Amino acid sequence: MRLPLPLMLALLLPFAASAAAPTQVRTDDIDRFWATYDAVLAEPDAAQRVALVQQRYIDPGSPGLHALMKVRNYTAAEYADAMLAWPRFWSSVRPLTANARQASATLERDLAAFRRLYPVLRPASITYAVGVLRTGGTTLDNQVLIGAEMALGDASVDVSELPEPLRSRLRIFYDSRPGANNAQNNLHEYVHTQQRETTGSLAQYAVREGVAEYVAERISGRRPALPLYAYGPLHESEIRARFIADMDGNDLDNWLYNSARNAFGVSDLGYYAGYRIAQEYMHQQPDERAAVARMIELDYDDPAAVRGFIEASGWLRAARADEAAGQRPAVPEAKQR
Repeated sequence: MRLPLPLMLALLLPFAASAAAPTQVRTDDIDRFWATYDAVLAEPDAAQRVALVQQRYIDPGSPGLHALMKVRNYTAAEYADAMLAWPRFWSSVRPLTANARQASATLERDLAAFRRLYPVLRPASITYAVGVLRTGGTTLDNQVLIGAEMALGDASVDVSELPEPLRSRLRIFYDSRPGANNAQNNLHEYVHTQQRETTGSLAQYAVREGVAEYVAERISGRRPALPLYAYGPLHESEIRARFIADMDGNDLDNWLYNSARNAFGVSDLGYYAGYRIAQEYMHQQPDERAAVARMIELDYDDPAAVRGFIEASGWLRAARADEAAGQRPAVPEAKQR
């Protein structure tokens, strides 16, 4: 039976509206943070400063802020202490955090491209909130959680009050102008909401991060302007040799979430190794959409599945070819930590 056109449209409109609904991006925690910050600076009593953070920032905060605090173990007392300890830092980063909406301007277009590449993309919310310098982006279930004080920064951010090694690490990070690369950062974290978690080896963590880097670059056309992407191509054989030696262990210190005080003198080279594995894997695949689905849906908590993926990429075979030719790359010696 053919339905009358008005009735058909009425039935279809809810679906159409749902399909076209913009991804939820929340930024209201940022304004709440700065209002709380001003109140904290004007309050002489230490206990009351903590209470102000709890009452004015945390309690009325978004679910995303509460998730960010859970994932990074932030507390009201930590916020209050940081607000007083780093006045130059907060003053320099404050105007940059106002750019959250502008920095997300391409998100709907990027997600449409992501959906074309990966049609079963599941929706996720995105929250920009101010943390205490432990992440520029992370996830919890279907929530992308952006640390605005990091992700929206640039070279103007004053890190002089921060303790080492955080000061040196963040100087490099802010000099890479992360705010200008916000589209890629949002996509990287969005990919993570589609992936399985892992608690396994270096190989498992590195491949999971590398796939997110590769897919985010494929969609946005950008990658972070960080030293790891300049250092990596010039030292790939050394990186690969050490990765082979370390990949089955669970020590991430030289590879991920670290400062430059590691074996390479460059932080986060696990991202580079994982990115190159994903890139080489894709070079072998005739069907990009099917290959992207396999990468995203890989069981990252299964060491055998991850090892099979790495072998299929062919990235390790280059090291074996070097060895067969008698060209054994030198593994960099660990630097003083």
